[in-house]
Amino acid sequence: MPTLIDLRRRIQSVRNTEQITQAMKTVSTAKLRKAQREVQEGRPFWHTFPELMDRLAFWASAGAHPLLLRREEKRIEVVVITSDKGLAGAYNSNLLAAADAFIAGKAATASIRLVLIGKKAAGHYKRSPFPADRVFGDHTDKLTRDDLRGLTGDLVRAYTFQEIDALYVVTNEFKSILAPRIMTHKVLPIAPAPGPEPSATWPPDWEPGAERLAAFVLPLYVESQIHHAFYESQAAEQAARMMAMDNATKNAEELIDDLVLQLNKIRQAGITTELLEIMTAVEALKQKD
Repeated sequence: MPTLIDLRRRIQSVRNTEQITQAMKTVSTAKLRKAQREVQEGRPFWHTFPELMDRLAFWASAGAHPLLLRREEKRIEVVVITSDKGLAGAYNSNLLAAADAFIAGKAATASIRLVLIGKKAAGHYKRSPFPADRVFGDHTDKLTRDDLRGLTGDLVRAYTFQEIDALYVVTNEFKSILAPRIMTHKVLPIAPAPGPEPSATWPPDWEPGAERLAAFVLPLYVESQIHHAFYESQAAEQAARMMAMDNATKNAEELIDDLVLQLNKIRQAGITTELLEIMTAVEALKQKD
């Protein structure tokens, strides 16, 4: 049975941990609000752009731009986006498990190359047989739009020069505060959706020409999808960490209550024992008299 001093030390230790988890929850809540605002502001553009690109791919000829050319997927680039830090529940483990399953399925028929964003992804694939073209292994929350634009430029050039035949992104999408949704999205090639609407069959009057318009819009689309995946991941990470720290704080409170109850029981047992010893001594003295 633990002594009173051991229980008091453990209670103090749990209280210190509770203060840390409460502080981390507060920080994550503030970061979530900022990330959620960025996601909500960008979603109308991010979600409308793919539909527009489907129509453009249907209208334009395949030779209008290299990004519209579809090839057999023999070389695939997969962008995996995780967090730098843990303490976010199953946020990283679930994503990496889904990425492993997707890569294993594609590796049977194609060679895989990786772009890793986040320390957890970099550590997970450190000894992977698949080569990594780019690794952002630290301070990914500090990545700027220029950094993502540079990454997009490299990916677009790789597809244009036929170094890769397809581009996929695996990330966590901020669905709700309770749980993110793992998203595996095909970014390249840009192909028309099956069964276009009747209005999509009406050819537009290109101004300027289809080639010039495609050369400007298509790289912008790829960049927007990379931004979409990155900022959704940032919001989902903060939501997962906030929930994990909230659960940890509640567990610490429950543990403190249990330890205090155990402490009080031991103290009460000690007081009862002392009272019994005193009463026994008093009775002994009475009998002696």
